[in-house]
Amino acid sequence: MGALVRWAEADRAAVRRVLAEALVLVPIGATEQHGPHLPAGTDALLAAAVCERAAELAAPGSGRDLLLAPPVPYGASDHHLPFNGTLSLSPQTLLHVLDDLARSIAVQGGRRMVVVNGHGGNVGVCHAFAGAASTRHGLAVAHTDYWRVLEPDDIVPGHAGEFETSLMLAVRGELVQERTSREQPAPASVSDVDIHSAQVWRSIDGYTDQPELATESRGRRWFEEIASGLADRFGALAEVL
Repeated sequence: MGALVRWAEADRAAVRRVLAEALVLVPIGATEQHGPHLPAGTDALLAAAVCERAAELAAPGSGRDLLLAPPVPYGASDHHLPFNGTLSLSPQTLLHVLDDLARSIAVQGGRRMVVVNGHGGNVGVCHAFAGAASTRHGLAVAHTDYWRVLEPDDIVPGHAGEFETSLMLAVRGELVQERTSREQPAPASVSDVDIHSAQVWRSIDGYTDQPELATESRGRRWFEEIASGLADRFGALAEVL
């Protein structure tokens, strides 16, 4: 039976007692524009909330203690800078930030790190970081994007669309602004190819699909499904890392 220890609330002795055998959970998000209706901290708020809830669910049945690190509130968000409201790290800087956190964990005796990502722009950086850090610091590093635990046909994660807006209505509903309906945007796309351009973002006003369809009840269902799925992953990682 494991315990949940919140790093920021623990003293040094408490961290020392669990660090060597614990899973260190590091949520990461972003601070960036989320259309005219969601707060800039959406990705960081959601990553932190779902990671903490999953840790609470997983800890009692976990074979290891779970050491929950404070969330990283910044990500690779340069593509949102033209809209204002964004504080971005370059991909290179984000890679260094994650690497420094891994180094900090390793030199103090930690051996297992799990990055829970909440921002699409961080996916490639997190993947590259995990592979490099596992060799450089002798850590076992796992990385997941929280929405991946849901069935692919159940959601379109998007950006500030129905999915994220529903989650925010469930988690911090007081921060969600009024939404108006609009014609479904159809940005240029090519099958099996990712396209990155300023024009694509401008054409959809910086947010995707239809946030006006979001509901708090759907957000609560998705949130609990994600937390439960992540909790299962934490339990499995405790066995294999």
